[in-house]
Amino acid sequence: MTLGIFLYSFYELSSVIIRIVLLGYIPLRHSPNTAMAWLLAIYFWPWMGFLLYAALGSTALPSERIRRHESLLQTLGEKKHAFPKIPDDDSNWLPEDLTRFGALGKKLGDMSITTGNSFTLIDEAEEFLKLLCADLENAGHSVHLLFYIFARDAMTQPLFDALERAAARGVTCRVLVDAVGSKPFLKNDAKYLSERGIRVEEALPSGLLRRTPTMARYDLRNHRKIAVIDGRIGYTGSHNAIEPSYGGKAKGRLWRDLTLRLEGPVVSQLQGVFLEDWYVETREMLFSEETFPKPERTGNSVIQTVPSGPSYPWQNYQRLVVAALHGAKQRVVITTPYLIPDDELLHAMETAVLSDVRLQLVIPEKSDQLLVGSAAKAYFDELLAMGVEIYLFQQDILHSKTMSIDYDLAFLGTSNFDIRSFALNFELNLVLYGTGETAAIRMIQEKYIAASRRLTAEEWAESPGAMRVVHGVTKLFSPLL
Repeated sequence: MTLGIFLYSFYELSSVIIRIVLLGYIPLRHSPNTAMAWLLAIYFWPWMGFLLYAALGSTALPSERIRRHESLLQTLGEKKHAFPKIPDDDSNWLPEDLTRFGALGKKLGDMSITTGNSFTLIDEAEEFLKLLCADLENAGHSVHLLFYIFARDAMTQPLFDALERAAARGVTCRVLVDAVGSKPFLKNDAKYLSERGIRVEEALPSGLLRRTPTMARYDLRNHRKIAVIDGRIGYTGSHNAIEPSYGGKAKGRLWRDLTLRLEGPVVSQLQGVFLEDWYVETREMLFSEETFPKPERTGNSVIQTVPSGPSYPWQNYQRLVVAALHGAKQRVVITTPYLIPDDELLHAMETAVLSDVRLQLVIPEKSDQLLVGSAAKAYFDELLAMGVEIYLFQQDILHSKTMSIDYDLAFLGTSNFDIRSFALNFELNLVLYGTGETAAIRMIQEKYIAASRRLTAEEWAESPGAMRVVHGVTKLFSPLL
C-alpha cells in the first residue's frame, strides 16, 4: 500500500468515525438549531468541522473564571458593610406591567430599577469623546474604562492625553479592554499608557494553541462599553473608543452609534459591572466607599441596568426582548446592525404583529460583515410575510442597538439582536421606563427611519435567485455566526 492510498484511507475512515461520534454527542449539548448547524459543517468538512467544534463548540466559561465569579459573590455577601448599598427598587408607583417587567430585569441581572437619574443622549462620536474627555479632566479620584474596541488614533488621542493628565494628578485610572477586539491596542499602545501610570488589563484572553484555566474560547468576547468617573458619572451604549470609520473598515463609511451619559444612582450599577469584570480578570477587590459614593438624585429618569453573558444561567437580554414584544400594544421600533433572530425572537415578533402591533426594524443596507449580513437577509422573506416593516439605513453603518416599546419602555446598550449577543458575548443594556425616557430614544429612532428606505415584499421578491441561494446557505450556519 502506497503512502498516498494509506493517507486517503485514513482520512475517509476517520471522517466516518467523526461524523458518527459527533452525531451522538452534539445534539445532547446544544439546541436543535445550533446542533444542526454544527452537524452540517461536520458532514461536509469532517476534520475542519471537528477542529472548529473543539475550539469553539463549548459556550461554558473556563473553570477558574466560574470559581472567581462565585468567590466574588461570596466576598460581597460578607462585606456588604464596606460600601454603600445600591438603592433598592422603589418602583411600586409605576404601572403594573412596568413594575412586573422591572422585577423580571432584577431577577435576570440582579439589579433593581433606580430612580432619580439624569441622562444625555449622544449620537456623534466626536461629541461622545469630547464629553468623556471633559469628565476625565474633572476626575477627582478614579476613572474606570471598559471597551470592546479601544484604539489610539487622531480622534481618540485627546482621550489618551486626558488619561495621562488624570494619572499625573493622582487619579487612579483603570482600563479594561477585550483581548480580541482591542488586540492592536494591546500590542502597540497599552505600554504607552502603563508607563504613564494607567493600569491596563485585557478581558477574556484567548488562544488556540496556548490554554490556561482563565482563557476563553476565541469568539466569546466582552462586548461591553462602560466609563465611570468618580463613581458619579457613567457612560454606556454602542460607541467604542475609536474614530467612527474604524480605520476605513467599510470603505470609509462611518459607524452611527448611540450612548448615554448618566448621573444618579444608576451609575453605581455601571460601576458594579465594571468592578466585577475587573475582579474576574485581576482578582482585585475594589468595592469600597470610594468606588461607591452615596448616590445622589440628579433628575427624574427611571433606569435599570441589565448585564448579560455566559456567567448567567439565562440569556438575559433575549428574555427581556421577548417579554417586551409579548407585552407590546401599539408600536415597537428596533435598530440593530446585526440581525440573526432565534426561534423565540421570531415567534415573539410574529405574535406582536398578529396582535396589531406596528413593528419597525431598522438595519444597515450594507453590513460590514459579509456572512452575518447575508444570513440576516435570509430572514427577510419570513419577516415581510409576518408584516414587519423593514427599513434599510443608507450610506453609513447603523451600529446603534435600541428598542422602544409603545411609549413608556425602551432599551439601549451594547447587545445586537443576534444569537451571538444573546448567548455568547458579555453585554450590558439599559432599560428606560417612562414616557419622557422613551420619547428621547424614539426621537433618535425616527431620525434613523428618515435616513432609511423601506424594503417592500414586492422589491425583495425580485432579488436575484443566486443571491437568495447564498442567503439560504448562510442562514443554515446562522446559529454559529
